[in-house]
Amino acid sequence: MTGGTRTINAVFFDVGGTILDESREFETWADWLGVPRHTFSAVFGAVIARGLDYRETFRAFRPDLDLVAELERRAAAGSPESFGEEDLYPDARACLSALKDQGLFVGLAGNQPAHAEATLRALDLGVDVIGTSSGWGVDKPSPAFFERVVREGGGEASSILYVGDRPDNDARPAGQAGMMTCLIRRGPWGHILDMPAVSEGCLFRIDSLDELPSLVAKHNAAAG
Repeated sequence: MTGGTRTINAVFFDVGGTILDESREFETWADWLGVPRHTFSAVFGAVIARGLDYRETFRAFRPDLDLVAELERRAAAGSPESFGEEDLYPDARACLSALKDQGLFVGLAGNQPAHAEATLRALDLGVDVIGTSSGWGVDKPSPAFFERVVREGGGEASSILYVGDRPDNDARPAGQAGMMTCLIRRGPWGHILDMPAVSEGCLFRIDSLDELPSLVAKHNAAAG
């Protein structure tokens, strides 16, 4: 267990796979590429299991695909990549609200494209800060990304809990930056990518965000 008796003062959440269900987004990409959805999902899972960049999924069907340019083509064709209220996991809002009610600083910080930050703000999730790789100019798992998380969260890494679905992009680099970590088991990475050494170093391992507020409260009560 990472953290011991350190008090949690701030909680940051990854976005995709953690508060946002990306299933519909993956389906729209399969449709756009003209690939059966189950075939796209199978390749996606194989890419994750091999520890490869998720963009290799697209290259399996279109080796020359430029994802940024393809996003522009989708938008021009009236089929932009997007998400909305219906794509939030059902437990997301209640969890964020409960943590705020505990007096904690709550933020979102994930790898997201340019359009995502405005969309997240429009959802009015009640968080203190929203950060994206596009807006910050740096991607996870870069140490610079997590240094930014620490600055946004008050400057004390040991008082921050970072919550994500990926052991490789979330828990491991956040832990290396000195933060406490929580892995949530859902989404493709949460179910497929197994990194036991990383998982065992997490303060919490959960299956639902419904579990998190009480775990944080108990931890902080014990920390005094």
